[in-house]
Amino acid sequence: MLHVDPIFAATSVAPATLATGGEAVPPPFTVARVLTETRLDSWLALGLVLAAGLYLYGVYRLRLRGDRWPVVRTVCFLVPGLGGIAAVTVSGLGAYDTALLSVHMVQHMVLSMIAPIFLALGAPVTLALRTLPVRPRKRLLAIVHSRIARVYSFPLVAFAIFVVNPFALYFTGLYEITLRHEWAHELVHAHFIMTGCVFFWPLLGLDPLPGRWPYPARALLMLLSVPFHTVLGLTIMQSTVLLGGDWYPSLHLSWSDPWNDQVVAGGVLWAGGEFVSVTMLAVLVVQWIKQSEREARRLDRELDRQEARERAAEASA
Repeated sequence: MLHVDPIFAATSVAPATLATGGEAVPPPFTVARVLTETRLDSWLALGLVLAAGLYLYGVYRLRLRGDRWPVVRTVCFLVPGLGGIAAVTVSGLGAYDTALLSVHMVQHMVLSMIAPIFLALGAPVTLALRTLPVRPRKRLLAIVHSRIARVYSFPLVAFAIFVVNPFALYFTGLYEITLRHEWAHELVHAHFIMTGCVFFWPLLGLDPLPGRWPYPARALLMLLSVPFHTVLGLTIMQSTVLLGGDWYPSLHLSWSDPWNDQVVAGGVLWAGGEFVSVTMLAVLVVQWIKQSEREARRLDRELDRQEARERAAEASA
């Protein structure tokens, strides 16, 4: 079954006609269509609504018993986290992800880099541990500290998955399969999100994870990831083969040239990857500074207590 987004239904042509070069083609890509052609009938939209509802319910439970939850965590999780995923999948932007490679690359950046960073900063696991009953909380802790979680959250394993997967997707026949089959296309979206979470959660996340590296080691791994999207973007821009095989030429879009669009797509990865990498490195440095300040305050309190004990001992003597 060929995958063609609902926005293309306006052409009144069957998907096979589009894929074989029929006269009717998808309408030109415009900002107005991005804002108006929203899809709320996918499993991903349902998952986003469910995740937002559960998170807000957890915050509500905390406030009912008088506990505080940082507002910035809620904003990070809901707006750039879940909201970022929604912006590139259920909006009109997602309706063009099989017609324009550049749109797909914007999805790639948001789903694998931007949204996972803010999901991790939202600390949903910590929220769940503070609100769940005893038995579910123990099960969640068992999952977090399981052997599988330890392996996938180990920074070097997560880094390898994060770096290798895009090359395996775009430079094999897998990408064309995702264009022609909707189930594979949706699976890639979920895979992007999971890959980003596996990479960023141990580096930037606030949840209690086993075997977390110290900040200097995490910063080094961040620096090693900076040139990754540059190499991938330049490789795509200079490629003499179209990604996706003959899929994009078969659409016969009069308003878009597949070769030019592929250059734009590579540029999106190049520029976007540099920006996000520098931003996440800055976030890590800020966390490092705050952790150092907390440690300094803890040491000061310990020294004050030690001095108080010494003075009390001297007074009693």
